[in-house]
Amino acid sequence: MALTLSNDQARRLFLHRHALLEAPFGPAKGAALAELVHRLGFVQVDSVNTFARAHDLILWSRRQTYRPESLRWINDRGRATFEHWTHDASKIPMDFYPMWRMRFDRDRARLHGRWKDWHGQGFHSEIDKVLTHVADNGPCCTTDLAEDEAEKSTGWWDWRPSKVALEYLWRAGDLAVTKRQGFRKFYDLSERVIPPEQLNARLTDEEIIEWGCSAALDRLGFATSGELAAFFDLVRPQDAKAWVARALADGRVIEVDVTCVDGRVRRSIAWPDVEARLDDLPEPSPRVRVLSPFDPALRDRNRAERLFGFHYRIEIFVPAPKRRYGYYVFPVMEGTRLIGRIDMAREGEVLSVRAFWPEAKVRMGQGRVARLTAELERAARFGGCGALRLGDGWLKDPLPAD
Repeated sequence: MALTLSNDQARRLFLHRHALLEAPFGPAKGAALAELVHRLGFVQVDSVNTFARAHDLILWSRRQTYRPESLRWINDRGRATFEHWTHDASKIPMDFYPMWRMRFDRDRARLHGRWKDWHGQGFHSEIDKVLTHVADNGPCCTTDLAEDEAEKSTGWWDWRPSKVALEYLWRAGDLAVTKRQGFRKFYDLSERVIPPEQLNARLTDEEIIEWGCSAALDRLGFATSGELAAFFDLVRPQDAKAWVARALADGRVIEVDVTCVDGRVRRSIAWPDVEARLDDLPEPSPRVRVLSPFDPALRDRNRAERLFGFHYRIEIFVPAPKRRYGYYVFPVMEGTRLIGRIDMAREGEVLSVRAFWPEAKVRMGQGRVARLTAELERAARFGGCGALRLGDGWLKDPLPAD
């Protein structure tokens, strides 16, 4: 008979694995920051900057001593992380680089056919030209290669041919992102960016699948095979399903029934010592935190809805009149609950809060409002704002469910 995890146990285990159960204190630079990224598995990079970029907010919500220059240092100089794709562009622990060769090979095969079809026979010559340019001249960005090209190409997303070539070579592992300036990527040969011990390591596909499923389960606490595959987006769903079957047969994992917020249970797997892990969990911090919409604990929107009853969708591409909340609103967590979402943005030197919508059944008493306001003041300082401005009527009533 499968062990049953209550909803509270499941939330606490999941949040602990994502460094959101403890208070957001402690060092956040150098080796300590690299360890935090390793604990999370990856940190998504995103260009939206209404208040703070996704990767910076993800790390600050866990360690409020964090500053953006610390991530740049461990990535650009310390080489503790590299940038590539999980489900999206992310900073990934450098130790994981050998496993990403499976991703490189898969992307090389997939993108070669797609982009060659769009760009015709000139695709190969452009690839060779760009690779030679980087080898001869060192790190470059797209504008370094665009002088002889038309303003726009007719290719994918209207990218110039050189941009397509750079992205293809990066996704295929021939190039690596050596740094970003602003949000612009600079590419160099992988052998000039990736340390030799990671660059030269080789694993079999079976070893990578074993690592990918085990590492995902470590960070999820419990999971279905589909959730294991989706976590890094490295292992194919069918390979994760086969791994789960083997691990169950070998007794390396056990089945558990995870209680969702609505009382239903979802059959998952966990490590055999899951009960001991639950007993060792710290008490949840009562701290209110502003989270990134791309926080790794919320990336799987369906999982977040099952565990927390929190329905979240990005509305950037929704026409303004049809948005329920706003262009880019931030989830807000208190303890183990997602208590609402907030529409705020940097306006000059001021962090302007337009609206906060509590979740249904969340009462905004004086104490909770004070804790939220204190966190917003801390967020304003982190975002480089000298002041916090709460708009008239910023505390809203919950909206009805969709």
